[in-house]
Amino acid sequence: MVLTTTLKKIMHAGLALSLLAGTAIMTSNVASADRGGRTAGIVAGSIIGLGVLGAYAASREPAYYGRSCYPGRQRCDVVGQRCNYNRYGEYVCRDDVRCYRPQVCN
Repeated sequence: MVLTTTLKKIMHAGLALSLLAGTAIMTSNVASADRGGRTAGIVAGSIIGLGVLGAYAASREPAYYGRSCYPGRQRCDVVGQRCNYNRYGEYVCRDDVRCYRPQVCN
């Protein structure tokens, strides 16, 4: 599993670099226009480069729950009882149930 994750990261980085190189080559012809072409090429290349870097960053494994941790199945436990008198004067008890999702780490 570690090998596939590493290979996946290398493939994403390679794809991002090849896409960036391709767009740099394509915008270099546009950048050689007569008036303002160089600035437009730099701006377009920067926007495309930021888009590629954003796509690469989004493709990585999310770190919201920590490293390879995720919330497990919901578990509920009875932790006691709640007892009170209802409107008819009867003494009624109900189980006090608390549910949680334990964190599972691989």
